[in-house]
Amino acid sequence: MEGYIITIHAKGHPNVKSTHKTTLEITKEDYLTPTGDCIIGINADKSMVDFSEELRERIRNSDKIIVEIIVRDLKETIIGKGHKDLILNHPTDIVIRKSNFICPRTLMINADKSAKGLNREIVERLKKGEDLIFKIII
Repeated sequence: MEGYIITIHAKGHPNVKSTHKTTLEITKEDYLTPTGDCIIGINADKSMVDFSEELRERIRNSDKIIVEIIVRDLKETIIGKGHKDLILNHPTDIVIRKSNFICPRTLMINADKSAKGLNREIVERLKKGEDLIFKIII
């Protein structure tokens, strides 16, 4: 069951703030308004609607999900959990939550970091529109 990896490519945007205290998000959308303070990446090449049913089941049944956020030579690791009630089918958004709130956008709950906890050098690079790799490891 361990060792399953999915890699999603996204881009930063000048409006990346990464200041939200409880969530972090990437999206397939091609824009970011200044109010989107949890969004760190846009133009994602995959969302949860693209996940196989096998991957969804692995996420739901996982006690430990690791997300690596990579921008060039910098990497941030976030650890959270799956839950049997995760829906995992949102067409554009993937959200990491420190809480245990579940909706179609939720990838994992009880995460150890949110957007606010990211390395600020990563955030500065994302504000410049740099490429982002969002790696989900189960």
